[in-house]
Amino acid sequence: MDDARKTAEATGDTRTARITAEEALALHAEGRPGKLEIRLTKPLTTARDLSLAYSPGVAEPCLHIHRDPALAYDYTSKGNFVAVISNGTAVLGLGNLGALASKPVMEGKAALFKRFADVDSMDLCVSTEDVDAFVNCVRYLGPSFGGINLEDIKAPECFVIEQRLREIMDIPVFHDDQHGTAIVAAAGLINACHLTGRDLKTVKLVINGAGAAAIACAELVKAMGIRPQNVILADTKGVIHRGRTDGMNQWKSAHASDTPARTLAQAMEGADCFMGLSVKGAVTPEMVRSMAAHPIIFAMANPDPEITPDEARAVRPDCIIATGRSDYPNQVNNVLGFPFIFRGALDVRASTINDAMKVAAAEALAMLAREDVPEEVAGAGAGSSLRFGPEYIIPNAFDPRLISRVSPAVAKAAMDSGVARRPITDLHRYARDLAHRLDATAGAMEAIAERVQANPRKVVFAEGEEEKVIRAAIAFRNAGYGTPVLVGREDRINATVAALGIPLPDGIEIHNARLSDRNRVYAEWLYAKRQREGFLLRDCQRMVNQDRNVFAACMVAMGDADAMVTGSTRSYSSTLEGVRTVIDPAPDSVLFGLTLLLARRSGTVLVADTAIHERPDAATLAEIAVRAAAAARRLGHEPRVAFLSFSTFGDPKGGIPGSVREAVRLLDARGVDFQYDGEMAADVALDPALRAQVYPFCRLTGPANVLVMPGLHAAHILTKAVPRLTSAQTIGPLLMGLSAPVQIVGMESGITQILDIACLAAHAAIPR
Repeated sequence: MDDARKTAEATGDTRTARITAEEALALHAEGRPGKLEIRLTKPLTTARDLSLAYSPGVAEPCLHIHRDPALAYDYTSKGNFVAVISNGTAVLGLGNLGALASKPVMEGKAALFKRFADVDSMDLCVSTEDVDAFVNCVRYLGPSFGGINLEDIKAPECFVIEQRLREIMDIPVFHDDQHGTAIVAAAGLINACHLTGRDLKTVKLVINGAGAAAIACAELVKAMGIRPQNVILADTKGVIHRGRTDGMNQWKSAHASDTPARTLAQAMEGADCFMGLSVKGAVTPEMVRSMAAHPIIFAMANPDPEITPDEARAVRPDCIIATGRSDYPNQVNNVLGFPFIFRGALDVRASTINDAMKVAAAEALAMLAREDVPEEVAGAGAGSSLRFGPEYIIPNAFDPRLISRVSPAVAKAAMDSGVARRPITDLHRYARDLAHRLDATAGAMEAIAERVQANPRKVVFAEGEEEKVIRAAIAFRNAGYGTPVLVGREDRINATVAALGIPLPDGIEIHNARLSDRNRVYAEWLYAKRQREGFLLRDCQRMVNQDRNVFAACMVAMGDADAMVTGSTRSYSSTLEGVRTVIDPAPDSVLFGLTLLLARRSGTVLVADTAIHERPDAATLAEIAVRAAAAARRLGHEPRVAFLSFSTFGDPKGGIPGSVREAVRLLDARGVDFQYDGEMAADVALDPALRAQVYPFCRLTGPANVLVMPGLHAAHILTKAVPRLTSAQTIGPLLMGLSAPVQIVGMESGITQILDIACLAAHAAIPR
């Protein structure tokens, strides 16, 4: 069901939402009331801007669209714009509240479109319950929108409205209360059948409720292959059977069964699966007990299910159960479907959303649930563990992979079924572009990841007994980045893998530092390297045997591995100390930390030094700038380096700005091939308009994308504060300047961060 928490917010039911009514009201009222605003996508700061965007410039796209209506997708927002429309006759579980009272829900729906799929939308609340008037209103909105999302319209009027609009409009019309629920429930059904060894075609299914969502579920599962005679629909008057006349309509009649069962209890005897879209308590423990072995139960009534998971498991411990609530496993949540379905439909300019596209969405959701779940996704779930099984058959709504799995599947189905007017030729690239659209980190990492996949490396994961490190290593292998090496005790690693329920792929090596046949070689090599620095042979033997960072670093130093990643169990400084025992800085280089700040609007900014030098002198600052600029080029950016300070070109004066100015003079003498200037404040560095107005002599021609910090304190303040104050993300600090590829992650890093850093370490090991 569409997130049960919405109902709880409206009713004050804090058991599900874990909020109070006061908190919900405060959120909607504080600051600018509501949840939406319009933002400009083009600059409108000068008279010239206004002339281009409005009169007289706007005449040009108008004339072009008049000649070729398809150009509206090129010159306007139509191709990424959905109307969220309701008359308020079935608001959440609250009934007919009217069009105006539905507006908070419609704004929320628009917010979800933007949050999960970067689809722009506008809520339109139509104040009529007359079907003809409603259809006549909506039908003329086609020129403004790329799709229509109908919401919170009661049955049976919703069936008529959707069907008529689909027939007369040439853009997708989708009633989410029907099809969204059906698609997500179908995904769960696919996986539940997989886990219980059932063939979908032979499943016996009982659906209780005959409203919009229930009818849509019946239609979709039949389109997926369940035999019509195996689907029984029931409502408050009992089973919908052939010959029944009481309480019937054309939509119920289409699903009337040839069955002797007349009550829900009778229908559920021997049934494989139950789908409830009705009311609390509609299913009794006795009904569940009468079902077939390993029963599948989707109790999706809101806000309380037909039967709770605890009640169902008390009589049938072998059941798989899903609900519409977020505080139970397996939440059937519409947000898993509609944003990504519209994203795919819009991107191929589909004329409709047909059954093939719905089935494709359900199958993509089902397949995603079978993949290993990233740690950050698991942290957003209601349960203690999210991995494929009876309590995880539906993906988590916060899984960032949804957009790159579901939308391409929908787009492909639209093309295959002939309703796409702008086919996508490279679906693999399309999926990557979708991942970039919402995840700035994915965009910055893509070129690096592709190069590593083309040149796989062997990377040592020094803390190989840690669960998140093991999972990152598995992800590294599955991504095709190369061979991961786990340093640790084999029995401990295997026990952790068994507990995770994830098979350890072939090609992952395990090295026990204490038992390795390379111990003696490593210890003697390290002793030869450090004997004139106070190290005894037995000291080197002890470190190689007992310090996994030393052992892993020796593997890299002696060519037994290409790169190394560590840091998840120790502080950055102590981890670096162990690594530095083995690996020195590169000749004629400087050791420093480089952090990538990634933001969707402003792009990527590199910040240095974020790890090593507390107060770098001028020569060190200059060298850091050179190395950071080179790193920017490797990441595909033309470097524009700003030396930051509290002072801008001598105002105010102080000791730190003096060393920064000296660093600039040193670069002047070297004749480097990138833009740089300083000292300057951060706003001056990042705002070309401000520089042009106040400091026209500044050498930078655009916003700075490499920020050289005057000290470690300032670097840490910036890189720790910005991600928590904005939507920016960080990668790093990346360790730059060592003679071998070693990266140190933060102790707080999750699986995705460890994987990203390991990929970067592997990339650094590829010969240039």
